[in-house]
Amino acid sequence: MNVDIFNHMVELNTPQLDAVFHALGDATRRQMLRELAQADRTVGELAAPFAISLAAASKHVKALENAGLIRREVRGRTHVCHLNPGPLASANEWLRYYEAFWTVRLDLLDELLQQEHPPVSSPPKGDTP
Repeated sequence: MNVDIFNHMVELNTPQLDAVFHALGDATRRQMLRELAQADRTVGELAAPFAISLAAASKHVKALENAGLIRREVRGRTHVCHLNPGPLASANEWLRYYEAFWTVRLDLLDELLQQEHPPVSSPPKGDTP
């Protein structure tokens, strides 16, 4: 993959990536996404494991919605949330670029360290006086 093309693609998608990483920056929202990966949940069901009000849960749901990570369906007075994993794939692609970046750098560091301090081989067994 051409790095210049990838960087250009990421730059065009910055507002959504910002929203995704903002949403993922909160442990409560990450747990809510984990719950939604198992099955659709109501806002009340998403709030249940936490010591938070429905209003607070709704704010978390709104942050996830703004990032495009979930969609909310209103059924009467019940709000059912569904996971939308697409934006997670975009964030993962962005992170993979940096994973490759650091892998190359760490491999170079390992080579330099091996050149400075070659591994010491232990004497063969049975040859000790």
